Amino acid sequence: METMAVGVEETDPPNHLGGRRRQWGAERRSEPLSLMHPTPSSRKIAWGRVAITVTVLAWIGYVITTILRQLADNPYAGFRFQFEATLYLVVVTFLTFSALMYLVARQGALHRFAEHRRVPRGELDRHFRDYEHGVTVLVPSYAEEPGVVRATLWSAALQEFPDLRIVLLIDDDPFPVDPAVRERLEATRRLAAEIAQTLEVPHGRALARLEAFRAGHAAGVPEAVLLGAAVQSYRDAADWLESLAESEPVNDHVDEFFVDSVLMGLSRELRLTLLALEAAVAQDASPGHDRLEELHLRLVRTFDAKLSHFERKRYASLSQEANKAMNLNAYISLMGRSWLPEQRGDDLILRELPAESAGDGSDSGADGRMDVPDSTYLLTLDADSLLLRDYCLRLVYFLESEENARIAVTQTPYSSFRGAPTRIERIAGATTDIQHILHQGKTRYNATFWVGANAVIRKRALQDIAQVNTVGGHEIHTYIQDRTVIEDTESSIDLGTYGWGLSNYPERLSYSATPPDFGSLVVQRRRWANGGLLILPKFWTQVRERRYRREPLGLREVLLRVNYMGSIAWASLGLVFLLAYPYDSRLLSPLIFAAAVPYFLCMGSDLRDCGHRFSDIFRIYGFNLVLLPVNLAGVAKSIQQAFTGEKIPFARTPKVRDRTSAPGVYVAVPYLIVAFSLLTLWRDVANQNWGNAAFAGINAALTFYAIRAYIGFRNSVTDMALGLLSWLFVPRRKRPLPLPEHPPANPATTDWATILYHGDRRLNRDLRRKNDRRKRIGVK
Repeated sequence: METMAVGVEETDPPNHLGGRRRQWGAERRSEPLSLMHPTPSSRKIAWGRVAITVTVLAWIGYVITTILRQLADNPYAGFRFQFEATLYLVVVTFLTFSALMYLVARQGALHRFAEHRRVPRGELDRHFRDYEHGVTVLVPSYAEEPGVVRATLWSAALQEFPDLRIVLLIDDDPFPVDPAVRERLEATRRLAAEIAQTLEVPHGRALARLEAFRAGHAAGVPEAVLLGAAVQSYRDAADWLESLAESEPVNDHVDEFFVDSVLMGLSRELRLTLLALEAAVAQDASPGHDRLEELHLRLVRTFDAKLSHFERKRYASLSQEANKAMNLNAYISLMGRSWLPEQRGDDLILRELPAESAGDGSDSGADGRMDVPDSTYLLTLDADSLLLRDYCLRLVYFLESEENARIAVTQTPYSSFRGAPTRIERIAGATTDIQHILHQGKTRYNATFWVGANAVIRKRALQDIAQVNTVGGHEIHTYIQDRTVIEDTESSIDLGTYGWGLSNYPERLSYSATPPDFGSLVVQRRRWANGGLLILPKFWTQVRERRYRREPLGLREVLLRVNYMGSIAWASLGLVFLLAYPYDSRLLSPLIFAAAVPYFLCMGSDLRDCGHRFSDIFRIYGFNLVLLPVNLAGVAKSIQQAFTGEKIPFARTPKVRDRTSAPGVYVAVPYLIVAFSLLTLWRDVANQNWGNAAFAGINAALTFYAIRAYIGFRNSVTDMALGLLSWLFVPRRKRPLPLPEHPPANPATTDWATILYHGDRRLNRDLRRKNDRRKRIGVK
């Protein structure tokens, strides 16, 4: 979808952080939530059970006292009434089912939060003291701002792990013509080397102190002296982090989080250890040689990270599909082997080298050879996400517990950055925090879904679900399916089919950006709404196969997974029916309201626990109403894809300082909802149909508020005008000149290598254009 940056409709003073202007009603709180969820009381858990019971009983009561009674009392009411009653029951049932699944997942989260106990720091240090396995962090990036990617890479580089490799997977066009785009790409390419160079100072110092400690212990240096050296090491490390934090620019709430929670959060943790060591010195005590060595190793691991970048689009032998999944798959397929770049005509391909000629595991060889190290674990991290300090350490420790030997993916579903300067970002962040709780609850019932922003993955599990296809004479390995744009959801089903499980770690250790305006939110939510229906048949296949293997899935797991993949479709269609169809007032009942009340009360309680407001339940309802056309478009795209079999290009969520314009139709439909709801209100008041009138009035009021708060009236006019203009004026497309049937007659200018490689010059049209771009910008 094409988007453009336009001015921001605001009259409030600028944000004190120097970024996007703050709106009235934006979030004032900037401190993030605690790492640990608050332990729920037994009373809260009991009320959760009551909410589930009331929802079920209210639905049963409605079916008996309203639907069945009306059909029994009116046997000759006619086909229309019977059809309305059946359709209304179906809609109410699906909506009640989704509300019930919310309550079930929430109840599972409450139990997990009550049972979770954090692994002590000493146990982590002991486990990873002589650790030999490695983690490769893969950061897929496409057209991202270098500043955003830089913060993500820093949060990954400061993960404490013995063997940590970070690879920035740049998916931009390698040879852009636009000077601004080329400058941004070059800045992104430099990030890995710049961060690695910055880490050399603290890492070299920590490594030297570790070697000095070991040499001192071997020479019989008193332990008090060795303890004093450890004190100095932690003081120096904390000072270095604080100096780095002071040099960081803070332009918005995300920058503030990066400085305060990533950099200063690690510094505060090191200073806490420093406090303990200074107390030991003051008390003439010592942690002992082994513990002191573990503390030195911790500093070495914290600042030891190997960073590089990789661009798959340089190589014709790798997949060129425009989506995040194939960007990840391309690099994963290279791991553990050595490759030699070769020029074949105007193609650059990677040729695998035999095992005996492989290098020593370094990233590149002197002869141009590219050695891609293997690792036991992968950590996938979106380029706009941030990890807290011990994300990697704690999640790998979790995977290596004996009871988790068949867990393929573990993650902490991301939370939202606090201090959002716009109303829509605050409400979108509130829904993100609610989803965090629900994903945590799904794990209790083995219904976890991989949420692609971040995850630690057991590489062996991906190899189990890998598929190999030959495209253009090259083998293309697919580990993460790219059939839909919610590739992580489909991969969750694939892993379950092979007997692997997934789990959400019950702490808040990852954060990700939420869209700051309606235009960028449209891109994100339309992508989320597309794909669930396509994956459902694969899930039913898994259910049958697991039953055949006598490994049946639990009922709650099946229900939660079906709701996760299909609820956007039936909730959107059901809401359209309730808004548009003039159903019979005899079908209304207070029991429908009673079935919905527990859902809204529990959501309000969850919002308050996450630092939001209880009244946000009404704002979220209006938020969902203005997103109704977006969700319907995503569902329609899924249906289209089911019939055509075509892949949907991955639409990146725009991240710009200014506002992103939204397609005019998505802005116009909320106004139509308000108009139709007001018409329905007037008609129902005239007919004294008070139940329908109240529903229509609430929808009109909340949708009108959502338009004003999340879109803006002036922005609405701008976006609808731009949409109309783009529909009326279509730019003329220039037809490419036909290629000659035969090579040019002049042998001195004929590209003989390309002709010999491709065989038919007409098949090489795209590559010729790429080479033309390279020549225009002076790339050899």
